[in-house]
Amino acid sequence: MAETKQSSMKGYYKITFLIGLGFFTMGLMDPLYDTYVPIFLDRYVSSRGVIGLIMTLDNIFAIFLIPIVAAMSDRTRTRIGRRMPYIIVTLPLTALAFGIIPFSAFHSLWALIAVIFLLNVFKQSARGPVVALMPDIIPGELRSEANGVINTMGGIAAIVGTIGLAQLMNIEVTLPGIGTTDQVLAFPLAGLLVVLAAVMLFFFIKENPESYDEHDDKVSVRSSLKLILSGKDKSALLILISLLCWFIAYQGVLPFIGLYSIEYLQTTPGSAALAAGMVGIAYAIFAIPSGIIAHKRGRRLTIRGSLAALVVVLLLVYLHIPITQLLGFSVVMQQITFWLLMFLFGTFWVSVVTNSFPMLWQMASFHDIGIYTGLYYFFSQLAAILAPPITGVIIDLFGFRAIFLFASLFMLIAFILMGRVTGGEPQDLSTEAQ
Repeated sequence: MAETKQSSMKGYYKITFLIGLGFFTMGLMDPLYDTYVPIFLDRYVSSRGVIGLIMTLDNIFAIFLIPIVAAMSDRTRTRIGRRMPYIIVTLPLTALAFGIIPFSAFHSLWALIAVIFLLNVFKQSARGPVVALMPDIIPGELRSEANGVINTMGGIAAIVGTIGLAQLMNIEVTLPGIGTTDQVLAFPLAGLLVVLAAVMLFFFIKENPESYDEHDDKVSVRSSLKLILSGKDKSALLILISLLCWFIAYQGVLPFIGLYSIEYLQTTPGSAALAAGMVGIAYAIFAIPSGIIAHKRGRRLTIRGSLAALVVVLLLVYLHIPITQLLGFSVVMQQITFWLLMFLFGTFWVSVVTNSFPMLWQMASFHDIGIYTGLYYFFSQLAAILAPPITGVIIDLFGFRAIFLFASLFMLIAFILMGRVTGGEPQDLSTEAQ
């Protein structure tokens, strides 16, 4: 796809914010899902290891569906574009399934698992095309800034979900056949917002079908994988392995942070999501600056600096309880200092996420952007499958705090691997022109 090289995002901010509505839907649902589904499962399942195993069901679907659907969208040609047909079907279905999660949790464990199954078939089918919209439209050298804008949208969504909607989990409602209960309202209201975002995406984002005529040649997943694995430059492969490590660290902690907050920090159910909310606030504040910094100083350097900081932050989280107890902090001060550490975590985490995707896209062509997008999610979702059962068992054996030490170790491994990456910088020649 021919591109007009520009050094400024000025002409792209509006369209990027609109594309960010797709990320908004994921940023809205994911923290609520990760915080409250383990709490719902805890009603029926006593072992944290088993809860961690169940929490990988969504990732098992993601590891197959995201690459497959993203690659399918690469080869789709319709009047409304190649990504939009998938988006306008799967996002509303995702919203419906997400909205009924708490109701299924009241019914039975198997009802909850069934809804989780349906939710993730729809959500993971939507994610690849949603993510691939941006590199279809934004020039390669501007994608760190653009990804910063999009991650800001995701951060705003996380704030809306974890700090706004999550507070509705404390409100009691009367349900037929169940009676008066709480922990319900956030999910159906989030579903309504997802539907609204899908409608706005359809009406305001216009793909250009005419640009596909000169790119009718189709690239297979196999050929892209062969290029990554057998090429002299192993940068793409090293990035994929690195992100496997840093997502193992992230996904190993995330599903248990709500339970940790309730059991160790004595938060209410409505406040259990505030830890994830702090990460969302950091996303919203620092996503755009992290993209600008990477554009000026280099993506690899920015990511490695952030990974080093994350190693230190996670060690501080590991030591948080004993240090605050030694200093005689009250329960409230323990909660506040923990949330501050989560904010600090989010500050550096958003820099890693914002700039790693553009590094891969820089190595892709127009023909296989969806394939590279799918590979990113294959490795990130593989981490999400592997990590929760492992950290669940670690919790059962060594207690909650040990998972933060585990996460720090994998951030360190990712830091070392990223030191060997040589490509994917904003100034590099994109393969799009090839």
